[in-house]
Amino acid sequence: MKKIGITGGTGFVGRHLTALLIRKGYEVVIFTTHNANTRGRHKQHISYSYWDPEKEECDINVLKTLDAIINLAGAGIADKRWREKRKIEIVDSRVKSTKFLVAMLNAHAPSCKTFITASATGFYGPDSHYSSSFTETAQPFNDFLGNTCKQWEAASEGISASVRRVVLRFGIVLSKGGGAFQQFVNPMSMGVLPILGSGGQVVSWIEMHDLVRLILFSLEHEQVSGIYNAVAPGHVSNRKLMNTIAALKGGLKIPFHVPSALLKVLLGEMSIEVLKSCTVSADKIIKTGFTFEHPDIESAVRAILTAAPKK
Repeated sequence: MKKIGITGGTGFVGRHLTALLIRKGYEVVIFTTHNANTRGRHKQHISYSYWDPEKEECDINVLKTLDAIINLAGAGIADKRWREKRKIEIVDSRVKSTKFLVAMLNAHAPSCKTFITASATGFYGPDSHYSSSFTETAQPFNDFLGNTCKQWEAASEGISASVRRVVLRFGIVLSKGGGAFQQFVNPMSMGVLPILGSGGQVVSWIEMHDLVRLILFSLEHEQVSGIYNAVAPGHVSNRKLMNTIAALKGGLKIPFHVPSALLKVLLGEMSIEVLKSCTVSADKIIKTGFTFEHPDIESAVRAILTAAPKK
């Protein structure tokens, strides 16, 4: 049984990924800043290992047993307003932790042959700065998220040449029970269908089950190496996304346009990402042989709405 380490394994994506890996017969080690002994009885094939990138502490003996590691560590982008202190936390939780992890793997994990690390489509700028959909060869945009992703990805470049490195630029992850989808759905429970800004901005998204399947595919297929966009091929406008959710949920929903000016007041600098149109290509990952179960927004939303909440 292969042993897979996950940083950020208790997070939104990490919980779904862990469940999939266990179903597929892997043993999972979740690296956490909490002392492993405080997490209660370990579930079958799941264990916890202490690490703290800030203190540069990690269980070296556990690293020696890993066959691969998946790096999902990072403070939530949309959890808090982007004040300067929060920006530093967002950057450091990605860049410093990745640099520390790479150093530890190079020194203490001779059996680890695959390193998969998250990035984000925040790497790219608005569509107006690019002639077509963004491919992996595009340059990072010079704003907060673009520079953060650039540093995040660069921090993983020091991994040993004997280790296969995969960088996945996540789009907006849609899933029941949290993240962006829950924020979209909440107002609809009160009969309101919010349209953000003009509503015409393109959202590059991926359904959660497809995302963790893509990570698993990257783990199991050696032809996957380098940088890939982790987005569904079915691009959608904010207006169509919201209308699709409303139609499949059913019931009366009154459209309400949230003006861009109001979003800027409410969200500050984060409003740039909400209002930005960013069309990201899925062609490269599709050419590796990966197939999406939910390539279009209708099938994705239907699957999300009918899924049981993740425990």
